[in-house]
Amino acid sequence: MFPETLWCLLNVAIVAAQTRQQLSLNNVSSFDESSSFTLPESSNLTVSVALCSSASSARFFVTNTSSNADNPGPSGGTNVYEIVLNEGHGNFAGIFTNGGVMSAENTDDVTFEVGVSESGPMHKILSDPPSLGDTTATQAIIFSPVFSDSFSSEVPTYPNYSLPSANLSIPTIPSLTSNFSLIFSESTGPSPLTSMLQTGCALKSQNSTGNIINETVWLPNEDGWRTQWIIDGLTPGTNYTAYVVNDTAVSGPMYFLTKSESFSCPLLSNLPYCPSIAYAVPLPQPSQQSTYDSTNLPSQISEPLISSLTNFTTTLTTFACGRDDYSPLVSCNNCQQEYRRWLCTISFPRCGEVNSNNGTIAASNGAQKVFSALLSQPTTVAPRNLNFPPFNDTYTALLPCLERCNAADRACPSFLGFRCPTAQFNASSSYGVGYIDSGVEGVQGRGSSGTSQDRYGNVWCNYG
Repeated sequence: MFPETLWCLLNVAIVAAQTRQQLSLNNVSSFDESSSFTLPESSNLTVSVALCSSASSARFFVTNTSSNADNPGPSGGTNVYEIVLNEGHGNFAGIFTNGGVMSAENTDDVTFEVGVSESGPMHKILSDPPSLGDTTATQAIIFSPVFSDSFSSEVPTYPNYSLPSANLSIPTIPSLTSNFSLIFSESTGPSPLTSMLQTGCALKSQNSTGNIINETVWLPNEDGWRTQWIIDGLTPGTNYTAYVVNDTAVSGPMYFLTKSESFSCPLLSNLPYCPSIAYAVPLPQPSQQSTYDSTNLPSQISEPLISSLTNFTTTLTTFACGRDDYSPLVSCNNCQQEYRRWLCTISFPRCGEVNSNNGTIAASNGAQKVFSALLSQPTTVAPRNLNFPPFNDTYTALLPCLERCNAADRACPSFLGFRCPTAQFNASSSYGVGYIDSGVEGVQGRGSSGTSQDRYGNVWCNYG
């Protein structure tokens, strides 16, 4: 017979094993008390943990010895590992040939999530942050990271080389969508979002300081599909922080600054024929909606643009597209894409504003600050697009990036006669010069900011 003490120890082990909760593969579970869990067998298992409420003393341990092993803990032991938390989340990856055990300590009255997966941690920070369309005094357009490729139609081939219509229709929304949530709040205050746990469940428990008035799935460019939000109820001249949470994955933070109270340009977005346009334009405030889109944009603006692109496409296809090559790198299809984006960018002037964020980044040589390509537009000056009605207020235009024009120039055949102004002469009168590229002829990159905008709310030129 076994000694009585051995029976007691055996009973304790049996009871512990019976009270463990089984964690399912490729699943996230939520708990609110200290407990132990059985992990499934796998040759490549990742266990991730995320705190949903503050718990400075919470600790998590795993062992991959077997699913019948003793509860792992701070005293260590063979094949016992601690999941180290950083900003509220952490993970452990390893081989669990015979399963394993995980234990949570000091988590009473603390809500936490556990994810088990064979394809990496389910709780993570995404490398791609949200992106800003633009802001007004009280509104903003924000995009999620890409969640699906564009799946553009097949490249046309000769002899049936047909280019997309100038008046594009909205593409078919992909069946694969993501469960994105947008969280945004003022950057200053007693509890800014950046000071709290950087986990999806913790961020989603916060109240946003504003209202989402429109949410749609949109394909702004060839990068892929994104969720687009239009938010309202913001405070003029205020810095905000935004995160996007996709179930348990966190994207952000991203920062933006609302315009001053006197800023009078409304937002424009959701144009199928100009899908990348998502910013403020010099138009009167719309009467029925708070922003402009394809349903209420004046036809005197949209029709000439579509007509111009139609004529351009007709001229472009006089070249034997698909049969003859004018470049080993680009085709007529690329030419139309880049010309469309350039035409849309210059056809819809973008309103900007000098703000306290402007000029906060030093140039690469350290000798000067980088200021946005802004140009005052008094009411006495003709509209930058003559199809726009006169604007009753003086506004500041954010000039297009010269690189947007250069992209069309490089993509199109020379017989079209498309040319861009050069940085050495008069380009700066109508374009932002030297931001992405240095402005030196033949040199790409090395610009003063290196980009048209960043995640901190700085926008140096309009890249469309």
